[in-house]
Amino acid sequence: MPIDISARFSFSLHDPCDVLLQFEAAAIPEQTILSCDCQMSEAIHLARIPAQDNIGQRIWLRSEGLYEVDYRARVQVNRMLADLSELERLEPHDLPGEAVQYLFDSRYCPADRFQPFVEAEFGHLTGGPRMVAMRDWVAQNFSYVPGSSDATTTAMDSFVERRGICRDYAHVMITLARASAVPARFVSCYAPGVTPQDFHAVAEVFLADPSIPGGGAWHILDATAMADPAQTVKIGVGRDAADVSFMTTFGAAQFEDKTVAVTAPD
Repeated sequence: MPIDISARFSFSLHDPCDVLLQFEAAAIPEQTILSCDCQMSEAIHLARIPAQDNIGQRIWLRSEGLYEVDYRARVQVNRMLADLSELERLEPHDLPGEAVQYLFDSRYCPADRFQPFVEAEFGHLTGGPRMVAMRDWVAQNFSYVPGSSDATTTAMDSFVERRGICRDYAHVMITLARASAVPARFVSCYAPGVTPQDFHAVAEVFLADPSIPGGGAWHILDATAMADPAQTVKIGVGRDAADVSFMTTFGAAQFEDKTVAVTAPD
């Protein structure tokens, strides 16, 4: 299904400043870029570099003054979806190297502190059924409240307050999965159905792939229930939100404006 994306944002840099951007749909096997137009202000320096796990690209730029980005794309999502309730967990010693880093604690996801809760609440389940139960638990026990968190909010903060936005839901889901010794990573994405329209975030978990003996695959879980995995367009992945922010500045900057629109044409 094709997904139409429009993202515009602008910011002001008072002095020459380095900025790292990641907002374009990733060109990867599970999604095809049908068309793309990206208009950006002139910069002192601009360079594209591979993003984490070679999913998408980051853009380094150095600029000053008002900087504007206008991005439009149509993306065909080709993702094969599995029934997570039928998937098994891979034992840690069977994990491929690229998945191992997603077992560990990260800036926003202190998984080791959640192990007692996970065993008490979900200890009767394993693998995919446990991941689905965790997603449903977060969905049922959290309130989606725009403005209720900020750049310092961790999964523990969100767990205590039982509220947050998409990044907080994803952080809690990732933390619960890692506390179960299941690799989990943060996915920045576009998806129709997200309210209010904005850049979105979901979790991905790594489970056994029954079609590949000893192999595994990543599967999207969205505890907000706003993103359909069949219509979710990936931008990038990381250990948590710190790795895949759409804009990271290395100096004084003022955000001016942002508009995101994502639709699935009939």
